[in-house]
Amino acid sequence: MRLSSFEYAFRDAFRSMKRNKVMCIASIATVAVSLLILGCAWLLVLNSQHLANVMESELEINAYIKQDVTREDALNLRRKFEAIGGVAQVTFVSKEEGLKGLQERFGEDTSILDALGGNNPLPDMYRLKAKIAEDVPRIAGEVEEIPEVENVRYGQGLVERLLALTNWMRTVGVVIVVVIGLAAIFLIATSIRITVFARRREIGIMKLVGATDWYIRWPFFLEGMMVGLVGAVLAVLALHVFYANLVQNVVLTLNFLPILRDTNIILNVYKWLLLIGTFLGAVGSAISLRRFLKV
Repeated sequence: MRLSSFEYAFRDAFRSMKRNKVMCIASIATVAVSLLILGCAWLLVLNSQHLANVMESELEINAYIKQDVTREDALNLRRKFEAIGGVAQVTFVSKEEGLKGLQERFGEDTSILDALGGNNPLPDMYRLKAKIAEDVPRIAGEVEEIPEVENVRYGQGLVERLLALTNWMRTVGVVIVVVIGLAAIFLIATSIRITVFARRREIGIMKLVGATDWYIRWPFFLEGMMVGLVGAVLAVLALHVFYANLVQNVVLTLNFLPILRDTNIILNVYKWLLLIGTFLGAVGSAISLRRFLKV
């Protein structure tokens, strides 16, 4: 396509948008609302996955060492724990550190050691974290088989239910994004199809006077891209304002609730919304024109 023809297509696309302001605004609004809903659902799913990841990352296995095991032997057990497949982190907690943590929990007003008659009955222990949350039950089983280990606790039963919940959250999230995404595509395509249909007579006249298909198609193609891009920009701006206020309110009022604040991930969502809007606008125009070019 020659540069002069490309410049003409741009000028014609802008003139067409000015002449058909109502339909153009309606299409932009449809794209903006559709992508805003999609963006909200997308961020909701990402937050649910973030919550699931945080919950899974806090899962740990507590291995309590037998009382008759010396401190030196207890420290040497680290190599056995690290040798278990799937273990990401191993932390030794002495009985003194355990008592100190218990004292901090009850406060300075109460002396735990005095209440226990001056004896510390807590055992040495190890805290283990798994690379993959699903490996926690298996690792706990292998830890339990070590002779020096007296007891293992990892929230048996609760962990399995938590893993089932997080997997369910991820599956439902993907389904929600796909369904809303398809609905957004349908709404955007329908809006653009209506816009093209309203100008079918203009297309037919151009065909009758000898205009080629590409001569007719390019202005509509560029117009669809601009409509999609403008709608996507409006959706991204509205989504950014909404999500920024949401994050601020959550941090101030519910700071214990983990909310996604990774700038790179959020900007990636915005980028994809802009690309999706522009792509759907262009493709919607191209597909809708096909039936009216057959004169």
